[in-house]
Amino acid sequence: MKERKGFDIYLLYLIPVFLLITVVVYYPVLKGLVFAFQDYNLFNTTNITFNGFDNFRHIIEDIAFPFGQILCNTFVWVFASLVLQFIFGFILAMLLKKPFPGRGIYTSFVFYTWAVSGFAIGLIWAWIFNGQFGLMNDILMRLHLIDKPIGFLSDPKYAMKSVIMANVWYGIPYFGIMLLAALQSVPEELYEAAKVDGANAFTRLFSVTIPYIRPTIISTTLLRMMWIMNFPEIIYGMTSGGPANSTNILSSYMLNKIYIEFDYGQGAAIGVMIMTLLFTFAVIYIGITSRKED
Repeated sequence: MKERKGFDIYLLYLIPVFLLITVVVYYPVLKGLVFAFQDYNLFNTTNITFNGFDNFRHIIEDIAFPFGQILCNTFVWVFASLVLQFIFGFILAMLLKKPFPGRGIYTSFVFYTWAVSGFAIGLIWAWIFNGQFGLMNDILMRLHLIDKPIGFLSDPKYAMKSVIMANVWYGIPYFGIMLLAALQSVPEELYEAAKVDGANAFTRLFSVTIPYIRPTIISTTLLRMMWIMNFPEIIYGMTSGGPANSTNILSSYMLNKIYIEFDYGQGAAIGVMIMTLLFTFAVIYIGITSRKED
């Protein structure tokens, strides 16, 4: 009887948590799903009606914003950013693993960038890549690598590469922090046993280190992938999706629909597409990694 009463008290304590999650998470998601099937524009709030799949159809058939190009840009943005962030973040974590004089101060400076607003980072890199007076052009011209300034953000050939570079720089500390914590938990006995067996540094990396921290790698890459796909701040601060849609991804396209065209219906429809893609990828990714773990 006492156990039952204690269980009821625990449930009572959980009610505020469930209410908070419902108000902050579930209600906005359900509301967005409803908007996705409505003709909901702030310029015509007196005539909000359900229009079925018209919002999705309009997005896919929009000539001004080719959906195929935006979808391709999204995959390039996510894949390139994720791979490069992981590689450089892993290298950073390996370098910071062993103590050295001033490691604490150096680590704090390295990880400081993670606390800065993504939109502010985008504005800073927009100045660095400015085609007229940007720092990047100045450095390249002083090194005699180019003869005239390059329009990094105005030329579709360089725009996506530029925003990816900024995003990689911004995201390296995330993997550095998470992987450094995982690396510090690897028992030294495993390395000593591997050395006794004659394993070199390269073999120890792929036979001891990576297998031991595999769960951390799986969770961090999955979370970071979701974050990057829903992270248009840097693109918005640097190019706003231009030039000629060369840096427009699904999340930046959604922001343009909501804050420029004030079309909440089509904006919500893009949000539903993003959630569907993320859910599908997460299921496939977890399934593949679970089979490998088994």
